[in-house]
Amino acid sequence: MKKPLLIVVVGPTAIGKTSLAIAIATAFKTEIISADSRQFYSEMNIGTAVPSAVELASVPHHFIQNKSIFQPYSVGDFEVEALQKLDELFNLHQVVMMVGGSGLYVDAVVYGLDSFPGIPAEVRTQLNTEFKSHGIEPLQDELKQVDPIYYAKVDVQNAHRLIRALEVYRGTGKPYSSFLKKNNKNRNFNVMYLGLTAERTTIYDRINKRVDEMMTSGLVHEAKDLYPNKEINALQTVGYQEMFQFFDGKLTLEQAIEEIKKNTRRFAKRQLTWFRKNERIHWFDYLESYENIISFIKEKKPYK
Repeated sequence: MKKPLLIVVVGPTAIGKTSLAIAIATAFKTEIISADSRQFYSEMNIGTAVPSAVELASVPHHFIQNKSIFQPYSVGDFEVEALQKLDELFNLHQVVMMVGGSGLYVDAVVYGLDSFPGIPAEVRTQLNTEFKSHGIEPLQDELKQVDPIYYAKVDVQNAHRLIRALEVYRGTGKPYSSFLKKNNKNRNFNVMYLGLTAERTTIYDRINKRVDEMMTSGLVHEAKDLYPNKEINALQTVGYQEMFQFFDGKLTLEQAIEEIKKNTRRFAKRQLTWFRKNERIHWFDYLESYENIISFIKEKKPYK
């Protein structure tokens, strides 16, 4: 008997992953695990494009707004909790869905995390001090110089990720990327990757439209409520950082909106760079019918 199957839906932001995952989960009468690291937090809703109440009610979802921004939560924590949840779900279903654009979090579940040497705490403290004093650009410049491989795929607007990579470099003298993917861990399930994509102009248009919808839905108000906690790691992300700059008087509202669109487009480009390196992904145009994709899964029969 074959192992149970984890179907992973990936692709750039705003491409339609949630709708496809729900369609597949409905067809296979199963449940969905979210691997979108921005959607874990209950205080963040509009700026993270959390699935609607109707979508969440249509199929059981897990790891959606199940944490607080005040709770430290890492990709390692997610790996442990997601694997525990998969064990539970595979007792109920032969097929389970996972969906998200956070490549690192997907990889943690499928392959396991990489092993890094211990780094003295003062290295991170120094980097955090530099970030607060000089902003994110010096961190970006340093990482680009010392580790261009990781720089090419990391979200360079995520200060937490930059600091993590630089602390490994400063603590060991070796680039962060040199510690990645030495050995993959064995899992008790098979994996099928499905990717959604489109022409870059289409992706960018969809991103711009989504940001406009976020503004209409009240992103300014949501970000204002979170502003007193702007130093928290979970809030070092596109959509909120630009709003915080608006509240600080560094940007006009119009400039902040344009920065959100620009930085989200850059993020989508990095997502595609990350996923394009995965030769296991079966790519589909974002307009491909769900029926055709579901038929493709059934024809493969990897879960029987």
